[in-house]
Amino acid sequence: MALLEIMILSFGGQGGVTAARLLAIAALNEGMFAQAIPQFGAERKGALVRSFLRISDKPIRRHSSVRKPDIVSIFSEKILSIAEVKAETIVINSKHPKLEGCEVYYVDASSIALDLNLVSAGWPIVNTAMAGAMAKVLDFSFDSLKVAIEETFSGKLAELNVQAAKKAYEEVKRWNA
Repeated sequence: MALLEIMILSFGGQGGVTAARLLAIAALNEGMFAQAIPQFGAERKGALVRSFLRISDKPIRRHSSVRKPDIVSIFSEKILSIAEVKAETIVINSKHPKLEGCEVYYVDASSIALDLNLVSAGWPIVNTAMAGAMAKVLDFSFDSLKVAIEETFSGKLAELNVQAAKKAYEEVKRWNA
């Protein structure tokens, strides 16, 4: 695999930074090289957060943020109204995506999180569901992501997050506009 650059766009509290880290660990579990690069500022819950991920079959020497992503993962459709999104492939938390001009994959990560009560202050925490969808799009084995989740979370929280990731991994679909 040549160098693949990914941008994750989420709102503060949705778990975008954690999702990037989980996918980096999953890539390592797949025998690849990976970097997860969070971009922090004075963001609070509800503010736009960008996280970056690089995956390659060779060591990665670049350590800057991703400027021209191959894939963008969007944790909320509302992000489309506040951020310009350009990529060859988009993976979005949506029931019915309305995107054109690129390859689009979608999953209803919010419903998955709500069904499993993965909620904080009324907000669905969609990080592991979106990581599951991304893992499928990246053609990772589910076990690589499962191990990453179990290394990051423990107990009942690990179980619920594995369930969310598995459901999204199985349900993510390609949008044919």
